[in-house]
Amino acid sequence: MSEHTKKTVNWRNGKQFLAKITEKWPVKVLSVVAAIILFVFHRLGNVQERFFAVPLHIEIGSNLVPSSPYPRNVRVTLRGDANSIYPVAEDDVEAYLDLTEYRTPGSFRAPLRIRKKGTAIEAENLEIVVDPMEITIELDTRLSKYVPVVPDLEGSPESGYEMVSYTLEPNQVVIDGPVSLISGVAELFTSPIALTGRNEDFALHIRVMNPNSLLVIRGDGMTEFRGFIRELIMIRNFDGIPISVTGLSGDFAAPEAGFGSLRLEGAQRFLEVFEAPENLLSVDASAITGPGTYTLPVLASVPETFTLSRQEPVEITLQITETDAEEDDEGKDNGGEER
Repeated sequence: MSEHTKKTVNWRNGKQFLAKITEKWPVKVLSVVAAIILFVFHRLGNVQERFFAVPLHIEIGSNLVPSSPYPRNVRVTLRGDANSIYPVAEDDVEAYLDLTEYRTPGSFRAPLRIRKKGTAIEAENLEIVVDPMEITIELDTRLSKYVPVVPDLEGSPESGYEMVSYTLEPNQVVIDGPVSLISGVAELFTSPIALTGRNEDFALHIRVMNPNSLLVIRGDGMTEFRGFIRELIMIRNFDGIPISVTGLSGDFAAPEAGFGSLRLEGAQRFLEVFEAPENLLSVDASAITGPGTYTLPVLASVPETFTLSRQEPVEITLQITETDAEEDDEGKDNGGEER
């Protein structure tokens, strides 16, 4: 076969091949496009999403701290097939803001970054998206100082009682934070401490409240409060109390003994409702055996729950007379009048 003949055959074969390819080409093109679309939809159908929130970590130089609010948690989206996204634990995705390059206070905008750990490293075809993607944050110089702790007391003890003193251990803490905030902190309060209805000493392990999330309280942020409760003691005066004469034989008579006064001290809950009984002040005349002038002590019948701090008078003088002699005199007077 000559060279010319070979060329002619090859040309014919190529023409036939091209004709076969282009034969019904619209249908073939549509078939290819349909196959591509089906493949894409198949892949999209297998792509799933999972959402969760993770803490945002700030990586920063030791001399600076954040001085403006920033999100403490960020939203993380995992995209991929079910076998890739669901085995990933939330702790295996860490979101952080790298601010280590900044050395002076100011306002900065930095991108959020993701650090994979554990199962997130091993997952194939896994896409991780974080929201927001960038954060603007202000930095200020770090400052530390001691501040006193003050108890936040609520309510009052039971009626008749008072809290006379308390202790806090520790009674001061060290706080760290930006200069712009920490310089204005003079004291820190505890969580509320209820005094309502208390009538005895008590102790509580309570938290020191942080007034701003940009401040850090060193240690565990706890303190022990001890309150010391005592009964209220009151002083009350009783005036114009009649002094009664007791124990005097029927053969004798005594004039009215007059009035006296007392000053008592005792628990408020008892003393403020105490009413002076009869014979609170009295004179014991049981030892008198005849008429005459007697100086006798005035006795105060004070309940044991009270303390007698003052009494007036402490003694009185009585003129004792015989009852029969008085009656004879009265008879004689009456007889004389009748005559």
